[in-house]
Amino acid sequence: MSDSSIRQAGQDADFSDYFDRRVDSVRFTAYLLCGDWHEAEDLTQAAFLKLYLAWHRLSRGPGLDAYTRRVVVRTFLADRRRLWRKREHLTDSPPEPGLGDAQPEDRLVLWQALSAVAPKQRAVLVLRYWNDLSVEDTAAALKCSPGTVKSQSAKGLATLRQRLGDRYPERIPLDQEGA
Repeated sequence: MSDSSIRQAGQDADFSDYFDRRVDSVRFTAYLLCGDWHEAEDLTQAAFLKLYLAWHRLSRGPGLDAYTRRVVVRTFLADRRRLWRKREHLTDSPPEPGLGDAQPEDRLVLWQALSAVAPKQRAVLVLRYWNDLSVEDTAAALKCSPGTVKSQSAKGLATLRQRLGDRYPERIPLDQEGA
């Protein structure tokens, strides 16, 4: 084996290990963004393909997860910008178990309300409140200013409050300055 093929085999093994550890988390983040498991699979595959193609340039430090999240969010937003790409949703199934202590019907209502939020606002809400990223980390992931993150978060939360009414006030975070 040549040095380059040995190096490539090592990179492939590193990537395979990273993929095995992170694929479920990335897929669930993609699902929270798009609301469809099949589309989430497509987003996950696209993200890991882009990651694999750039693998030789990437450092394997803590920034790798942030980079992967950024790729998923950007791919999701790019898909949403393509007006010609319309998907037919054949089913309206609730999310899989694992969304906390909420009852299944609560999850369905919450998911339906989240799906009414604009894609960029939904991306901000998922990164901020599901992935627990700070305003600054969310801004870095979306390549926008912290002020944009705050305003998109406020608008997204307002949409959720409007859709849910008084039914779930404890489930919608207050949009506090810098929160």
